[in-house]
Amino acid sequence: MLEEIVVDDAVYALRPDLAILLMTVEGLVNGPSDGGFAGRAETAGEIGGAGPTPHVEAWREAYRGFGVNPKRARPSVDALLRRGELPEINRVVDAYNAVSVGYELPIGGEDLDAYEGPARLVRASGGESFGTVKNGEPVIEHPEPGEVVWRDGAGVTCRRWNWRQCTRTRITEQTKNALFILERLEPYPIDRLVSAGAELTTMLRVISPDVVIRTRLIEP
Repeated sequence: MLEEIVVDDAVYALRPDLAILLMTVEGLVNGPSDGGFAGRAETAGEIGGAGPTPHVEAWREAYRGFGVNPKRARPSVDALLRRGELPEINRVVDAYNAVSVGYELPIGGEDLDAYEGPARLVRASGGESFGTVKNGEPVIEHPEPGEVVWRDGAGVTCRRWNWRQCTRTRITEQTKNALFILERLEPYPIDRLVSAGAELTTMLRVISPDVVIRTRLIEP
């Protein structure tokens, strides 16, 4: 599955410095939040307390590149750093959020069993479907033409690159198999991207010691 994941040339034309670490994790035994990972975030005690790093600013610039104001729809890591404390969702989501904050790196987590075909990073046509919740009710929205999105055969799995995930593929306490997407732009070092993946691997093995983890690095 990892080898089938592709980044469209139109995305590389926008950001040729993009690198992605992909991880598939099979055999998860997830559970409710227990507060066990908040302290693992290297900068958790300083969430929201400092100005934007060069990497956060690079993501803001990437959003501007496809017509999105990053103050209105923030890159995922920017939004997490501004929360004041890490949200508690479930053990697996808490783990990758802690790594995201600690390494100042956008990380997405997807339920592989909810996928239809491989993941693709593309610029949207505008007709794709995106399942979300609005005012407590499920709704279908559509991305803007040219918007950078992750998608599969059924529709958009994450809008505005890493801004908001669809409801269909989100990781829940019932998730057994997952895909994690760790994304970096210049000037973020590739070796730090790899280190973030190693840290996430360690955390996931705390949750589920017998998981099978495979990785693929897509470099510029």
